[in-house]
Formats: sequence, structure tokens, C-alpha cells
Amino acid sequence: MGKTKVSNAIIRRLPRYRRYLGHLQTKGIKKISSNELSEMIGYTASQIRQDLNTFGEFGQQGYGYEVDRLYKEINKILGLDREYKTVVVGVGNLGQAITNYTYYYKIGFNIIGLFDANPKIVGNVINDVEVLDVADLEEYCKREKIDIGIICVNRENAQKVADALVSGGVKGIWNFAPIDLAIPEGIALESVHLSDSLHALSFMIKRMNEDRD
Repeated sequence: MGKTKVSNAIIRRLPRYRRYLGHLQTKGIKKISSNELSEMIGYTASQIRQDLNTFGEFGQQGYGYEVDRLYKEINKILGLDREYKTVVVGVGNLGQAITNYTYYYKIGFNIIGLFDANPKIVGNVINDVEVLDVADLEEYCKREKIDIGIICVNRENAQKVADALVSGGVKGIWNFAPIDLAIPEGIALESVHLSDSLHALSFMIKRMNEDRD
């Protein structure tokens, strides 16, 4: 039996459900209805039920959802019920920020390798991890069986880094470089173009200003 095809839109909504359920857990809330989730998140109750029903029956009519169980189930769906061996390539301001975020929030991505080309940075220690020379990236990934590579280098070097990660056997790449990478099939790729979000924000401000005129 084949896997159920899941739309990209649903995948994008699941982390938001997880985040709100995590907030509910910290408040000690044990159960919640789709209508209550709707008021918190902004999606319709029908949309929430449809999204969750894609993966199984997690709620009971007239009762709602058990917060702890639903949080755990979404973790499983997102693959967050395990740890991923992760490396960060490019340990400038952005790379260090991402390294610190994953370290302090313990979100399932265990950064065990840091890499940079700058000799002034190589040898430094960040969160108990030594920064290594990027020339050793491919072999390190093979030896340590790295799952995910995070790219925080400039546009000119991003593809070369991606190629080394792919050759090293990673299963996924999280790319912050402002370039569309060429990645072979079978490797998951998620690109975050920060300027795209900023440009979208600029458009929204422009549109609001036009509406006021």
C-alpha cells in the first residue's frame, strides 16, 4: 500500500499546529477542540480537522483533541520523534545564530559539526563544537553519517558546499544562501530566502499605504 500523498500546504501548516500545542502544554491544558484551535491559530476548524484527518483519527467528536497525544503524533508525522545528525557550513553571524538556536531549543537537530573556510574562524569552539575546515566537509559527513547539512555561506560558494554535502551522503539540506541550488532527486531541500520575506513585507506595506490614499 502506497503512502498517502500530502499537499505542501498541509506540511506547511503542521509546524504551526505543533507550536501552538506546545504552548498549550506549558499552560497545563489537557484537551482542546478544533474550534478553540481555530480561534488561536486563525485557520478554520474545518481546515484543521481535514489536515489532521489526513494522518488518522486523533480527536473525538464532542470531546476534541488530547493536547499531549496530538503533540506527540504531529512530532511523529514531522519526523521529530528522532534526532538528526546535523552540520552547519558557514559560521558567520547567520550560521552562529542558527547554531545557537538549535542548541538552546533542543528541537531534534543535533549539530555535531561546524565548518568554515576562514582560517580565523576554524579552530574556534561554539557550544562545545569545534569549527573545522570546509575542505574536510565531505569526508566528515561520510564518516559521521550526517543527516542534514545547513548552508549559511555566500551565493558564490553555496553550490560547491551543496555538492560536498550530497557527496557526503546527507539526506537533506537547509539552505540559507540566496541561490536556487541544483540538488539530485532523493535529497530533501528546503531553501529560506530571507530577502523574499522582506520583499513581501515591503509589498504589503506599499499596498496598505495605497489603500489609505
